[in-house]
Amino acid sequence: MSPSTAPETLPAPGVRQDLLPGAGMPRGPGGMDVERVARWQREIAGRGRAGLGRVNPYLADSLLAVFSAAVSVWGVYHDDQPGWPLWVYLLAVSTALPLPWRRRRPGTVMLLCSLSAAVLSVVAHSAQPQVEVYMVLCIYTLADRGRDWQRWSMLVFLVLANVLGTYSINGMLFSVMMSVGSFVFGSLVRQSRRLAALERERAHDLGLRAASEAARAVAEERSRIAREMHDILAHAVSLMVIQAEAGPVVVRSDPERAIRAFDTIADSGRDAMVQLRRVLGVLKEDGAGPVLAPQPKLAELAAVVERVRGAGIAVRLELPGPALPGQRTMPPDVETAAYRIVQEALTNTVKHSGAGRAVVRLALTGDALEVAVSDDGRGSDVVRAEGWSGGRGLVGIRERAAACGGRAWAGPREDGVGFLVSARLPLG
Repeated sequence: MSPSTAPETLPAPGVRQDLLPGAGMPRGPGGMDVERVARWQREIAGRGRAGLGRVNPYLADSLLAVFSAAVSVWGVYHDDQPGWPLWVYLLAVSTALPLPWRRRRPGTVMLLCSLSAAVLSVVAHSAQPQVEVYMVLCIYTLADRGRDWQRWSMLVFLVLANVLGTYSINGMLFSVMMSVGSFVFGSLVRQSRRLAALERERAHDLGLRAASEAARAVAEERSRIAREMHDILAHAVSLMVIQAEAGPVVVRSDPERAIRAFDTIADSGRDAMVQLRRVLGVLKEDGAGPVLAPQPKLAELAAVVERVRGAGIAVRLELPGPALPGQRTMPPDVETAAYRIVQEALTNTVKHSGAGRAVVRLALTGDALEVAVSDDGRGSDVVRAEGWSGGRGLVGIRERAAACGGRAWAGPREDGVGFLVSARLPLG
């Protein structure tokens, strides 16, 4: 088409958005990032387990059982009534025998110890120690690890048993204070354990969230680098291939044109190398301190257009004029996105359209930058006959527009001749 037939306004958002591959599909971390999150999760869990289980609980409880049995035997031996038979000593020892299993079965251990203590209290009440170590341990453990109905039932039973089963008021008060104190201490430990578990869970969730954010950041950075490298290489290589194919054809008939073709190849290669060095600078190891060149500006589109003209396509470039008073300045990310969108659209024109003319128009309209790249090639025929896939390039156009909060469209022109890529990029 001729420049005079170029559309004066950008298309409405209804232009064949389905031709942009991946439109509307959510982005997320890849498999490598999921594995990284799982690795962080295993590491956090391993740290939590590292601080537990350093002392064998059965060994500790067995030592407590021995101590409790020794206290009970000592009470029988030093009772005011001497000469207790051997079975009374064995009964005193039996009050502590279940203690090694108090953490696993607090209710059962409490019941067994209570039965032995009740029998000892009936047959040899005066031989019981002043502080029943086994009972303190059982009350504490059940208050800490038992079920709610077990804990409160035990507390009621102990208070009644101590009030009704003690012969003196002083003994009753001491027994009640000992039982209730053990219960309160066990309940406090139970609450502390719950709070610690909540803190571990919260730290675990924070670790997973941090791992997920780090993985997402890595995925986004890799996607950005891949997009940059695609835009650079696709544009440069497409022009270099076309010029390299055209050069030998005209080297004898039109040496000047052949020289221009080879000059275009050299210019495209040098420009690609400069931009690749800028992109690959971010892949250096940490602490290398890469010095990155500025991102491309709209003023540099003239060089892109000139190289496309060298490929035999007549391109007209219309850039926005200077900003008017009160008009928003153009953010750097919007300017870079517009540059890359035009570059990719012209690359597709060179590679796929077979066009002879193209128009690039950029205009500031209110609070947005509107971009349109149209050509007079066979884009409509390609869509009808083969289906327009667009590959990575059109996906990159969509992603660049979305990264700036804008939208992009692609499809055949309204007049059915050629192809149109357009985007609207908000300025703020």
